[in-house]
Amino acid sequence: MCQLRTAVFLPYLVFKIADEQRERGIATSDGTDTSLADRLAEFAEELPCSSEAAAALVGAYTEGASIARAAAVGNVPKTTAAKTLYLLGEPIDPLTPTAKRIVDDWLAGDLSRTEARTLAGVGDEEFTLGAYIATHDRIEGAESAVAEDGAIAADDPLTDARSDLSDLV
Repeated sequence: MCQLRTAVFLPYLVFKIADEQRERGIATSDGTDTSLADRLAEFAEELPCSSEAAAALVGAYTEGASIARAAAVGNVPKTTAAKTLYLLGEPIDPLTPTAKRIVDDWLAGDLSRTEARTLAGVGDEEFTLGAYIATHDRIEGAESAVAEDGAIAADDPLTDARSDLSDLV
């Protein structure tokens, strides 16, 4: 995990500096002898790329590569890599909550694409990926095909930051 060092710069400010980053990404082993590409083959019809390309980009992403670098490893466009990771269970979403509502309005036909993209304040890639995420569900069962002993965290990292109903009472 992450080793922390404490650095004190001012009497009342304490900064913690991490020596290492935490590991992130999709786990790629489930304890079987079947390769990831073979396990993803059953979802090939639903993936935006081949199961071999998906396995390559998942492997690179799991090792800490950015989505752009993982896309290069999988020999697919960056947006295709992001779509694939999303469909396999990685929480990828380039839009803010307001931008999501604007995309929903565009999908409902209430706004033109140009108007929606301008109001959302994002580029073409982010807008397109956000629209894809709004119109596609994750592939059921695909997350377990790439999971390693439950290594994909189902926990929401913001759970502690959000208030609970009991906090209001």
